Amino acid sequence: MRMALAVLFFAGICTAQTLTTIAGTGAAGASDGKMDQPYGLGIGPDKALYYCEIGNHRISRLDLKTKKTSVVADGQGEPYEIAFSKAGDLFFCDRVKQQVSKVDRRTKAITVVAGTGKEGFAGDGGPATEAQFKQPHSIAFTPDQQLLICDILNFRIRSLDLATGTISTWAGTGQRGPAPDGAPLTGTPLDGPRALAIDKAGNYYLALREGNAIYRLDVKGGRMYRFAGTGEKGFTGDGGDARQAKLSGPKGVALAPDGSLYIADTENHAIRRVDRNGIITTVAGTGERGDGPDGDPKKAKLARPHGVFVDAGGVVYIGDSENHRIRILK
Repeated sequence: MRMALAVLFFAGICTAQTLTTIAGTGAAGASDGKMDQPYGLGIGPDKALYYCEIGNHRISRLDLKTKKTSVVADGQGEPYEIAFSKAGDLFFCDRVKQQVSKVDRRTKAITVVAGTGKEGFAGDGGPATEAQFKQPHSIAFTPDQQLLICDILNFRIRSLDLATGTISTWAGTGQRGPAPDGAPLTGTPLDGPRALAIDKAGNYYLALREGNAIYRLDVKGGRMYRFAGTGEKGFTGDGGDARQAKLSGPKGVALAPDGSLYIADTENHAIRRVDRNGIITTVAGTGERGDGPDGDPKKAKLARPHGVFVDAGGVVYIGDSENHRIRILK
C-alpha cells in the first residue's frame, strides 16, 4: 500500500507543470526587455520564437538559446497572428490594415498577399490583393497549403490559394448567427470566427469568440461539430465534458502533439486544455485578472491572453497580452 502511494506521489511530482516568464517585464515598452501586448506566436523553421506585438506595431523574434530579441517586421498596424508556410516564409494578419502579408524567409522583404487596405467585403473569385476584409484576425495553413483567414466582421473564413493568388469564401455566410451542432460547413452562419488550429493530419478547430465555443470542422464530411463550450458565457466545466463547459471569448487555439487542444479563454484570463477524451481542464490562470506569480500555473493569474502555441515537445507558449509577457508552461 505504501509503495503504491509512493508511486502515485512520484507520478504527481513528475507531471506537475510550472509557469515561467521567458520574455517581457510586465510593463509595456519597446526596449530594455519590454514588449507591448503580445498576441499570436509560434516557433519558426529556425527554432526561434516569433510573436506579434500589437502595441509596438511589429513582429519580433526571440532566440530561445541566446535570449536575444530582434524585430522582424516593424511599422505595421496591429499584427495579430502568424503562420509559417512549408517554404519557411512568415505570413501575418494585420487587423487594422485589413491585410495579410508575407515576410520572405531569404530576402526578409515584406509583401501584401491579400487585402487592399480598405475595410469592406469584396474580391471573392479574383486576385486576393484586390479583396477587402473587415478585421482579419487569424490565419492557418491547410495541409495542402491553402491559407485560411478568419474575416471576423464579415463573419466568414476566406481561403487564399497561394498558387493562383485567388481568394474565396471557405465558410460562413456573411451573417452572424449560431451554428447548430452537426451543421453543414457550407451555408451555416458563424458567430465571431476568431482563430483556427489545423494539424498535418487534417484536424481543424475553430474558435468562435462571440459564440463562446470551439467547433471541430469535419472538412471531408462537410460538417461542423461543437467541441467545447455551451455557447453561454461563463467559466465552468473543469473535469468534465468540454461541450458542457462555459467559455468566455476564446481568441486562440493550438493543437498539441498528443492530440489535445489548448484554448486561450481570453475573457476568463485562462488557458484551458481539452484532452483526447474530450475532458476540459484549466492548465493556467485562476479565472481572475492579474499578473502571476510564476510557478504553480493554477495559482498564477493572467491578463487577457490571446496567443497560445504548443511546440513539438509539448511546451505551451502563452501570449499573456495585457501583462506584456510571454510565458511557457512545461
